[in-house]
Amino acid sequence: MPGAYWIAHVTVTNPEAYGKYATAAGPAIAEHGGRFLARGARYVQLEGRDRARNVLAWFPSLEAAEACYRSAAYQAALEFAKGAAERDLVIVEAME
Repeated sequence: MPGAYWIAHVTVTNPEAYGKYATAAGPAIAEHGGRFLARGARYVQLEGRDRARNVLAWFPSLEAAEACYRSAAYQAALEFAKGAAERDLVIVEAME
């Protein structure tokens, strides 16, 4: 399944505000063909910084994932996350 993966590692510092982000971000992600493969599920931290929330979403292309991030709808959702979480986010193109 080619495409791209949106990988986020998150430490939530304000659950109420971050919940508003998650509610608003879902439709923005879906609008760009994204779908969640893992979201806040069990995990094992083996290396690097441990963040309690890990999210993996698939998009049809790297460009679609980046367009989602830069979209007005996602940026509006992201306002709720600012100050409510520490996040690392990367988009990785899938191998064919």
